[in-house]
Amino acid sequence: MMKNKVIIITGASSGIGRALAIESAKQGAFLVLAARSHDALKQLQTELGSQTQILTVITDVTIENDCKCLIDKTLAHFGRIDVLINNAGISMRALFEELDLEVVRKVMDVNFWGAVYCTKYALPWLLKTRGSLVGVSSIAGYKGLPGRTGYSASKFAMQGFLEVVRIENLKKGLHVLIACPGFTRSNIRKVALAKDGRVQGESPRNEDKMMSAEEVAIHILKAIKKRKPELILTMQGKLTVWLNKFFPEWVDKMVYNHMAKEPDSPF
Repeated sequence: MMKNKVIIITGASSGIGRALAIESAKQGAFLVLAARSHDALKQLQTELGSQTQILTVITDVTIENDCKCLIDKTLAHFGRIDVLINNAGISMRALFEELDLEVVRKVMDVNFWGAVYCTKYALPWLLKTRGSLVGVSSIAGYKGLPGRTGYSASKFAMQGFLEVVRIENLKKGLHVLIACPGFTRSNIRKVALAKDGRVQGESPRNEDKMMSAEEVAIHILKAIKKRKPELILTMQGKLTVWLNKFFPEWVDKMVYNHMAKEPDSPF
């Protein structure tokens, strides 16, 4: 079902985005890979070799014109868009009372505005193909995570935005998927921002116990094929979302205690 579909993936140079590119190529999709790192994109393109047609576009999703150019170059090269996966993302870790507000702005610019900009310019073309609009969100978009104010806020915002786009286009054949992985083994925590905006460095969590980016990618592509509206991954994630509907105050305490166990927890 993915063969010869034109798929745009933002944040394609690492983590879930990279895994999505590799798995999509295996399934015969035509790929448009967007990220800020030219070297990482070219390396990925070389690894995928002759499996499929690939266009790489250097893109900073916080810049509206970069997002417009991404869509324009896709159309010039392939002439259509079947799937847009808004995957580019960044995290942070700090107590809000100690946080430089510029960190929140930066996280919102990447996670929320990046999705808004790309969606705005891709939407007319997705409507033409009755295609799929995907946002890679997080369980943090359902339940606020202490020490992750900017990250949770950006994911809540993304999910609200995508829900509205889905409802506005209910009768136009647009598929909108909000994909929410749980903790995933990737580099997102290593490049997360600290309270002053510096890169955090080593992950504060045990990455070995997390779902791999490759597993997440397979689940997301299956959900696209089935045109699911929502994807919540990991048993812990599903349980958190379900319990929060009925016992929000209890889940507040559970989440607090869980996150407080992180090494060097800020609270």
